[in-house]
Amino acid sequence: SAIGFRLDSLLKLTETRARNNKMTLMHYLCKVLADKLPELLDFSKDLSSLEPASKIQLKFLAEEMQAISKGLEKVVQELSMSENDGPVSENFRKSLKEFLCYAEGQVRSLASLYSAVETERTDRVQAGYQSFVGLSYRVVSTLLNFVRMFNRAHEENSKQLELERKKAEKEASNEKLNASQKGPDAYITSPIRTVK
Repeated sequence: SAIGFRLDSLLKLTETRARNNKMTLMHYLCKVLADKLPELLDFSKDLSSLEPASKIQLKFLAEEMQAISKGLEKVVQELSMSENDGPVSENFRKSLKEFLCYAEGQVRSLASLYSAVETERTDRVQAGYQSFVGLSYRVVSTLLNFVRMFNRAHEENSKQLELERKKAEKEASNEKLNASQKGPDAYITSPIRTVK
């Protein structure tokens, strides 16, 4: 009586095959869901944010935040240096000030979002999730790979069903054709004898 499973074991469902080597456990899972609970087959639509989430890592976010902040500092320095240029760079300073007003608001908003993510990460680590930074990335990428493999298996099952349906139709058509070509005498297998 299992009470759980390792998340990465989901990825092994394609490695476990039936005795005849024609079907994997993932294909079987898709087949059962298609038969019993077809409304669950499109669960990947509910997980559409996995793709973009799999590309985000907190380490890179921190580096990006630092780079954006340094870039904004350089713009502020450029503005202060242009003050000494006099009327020649007046239009430049005006445009730069407008940009700075907009950019500083965006950077504050971004810093606030990053701070919230960092607070969440810190809370998780303090709550006992020691490797939360690497864990969250692994969870998302594992789920994304599972969804891709599930969708591929479902697609393969659908193609197989279509091939079997076409084959059955062709066999039925061939049987009808053979029966019509033989005529009514085709069903008599022994000659009729008369007794004297």
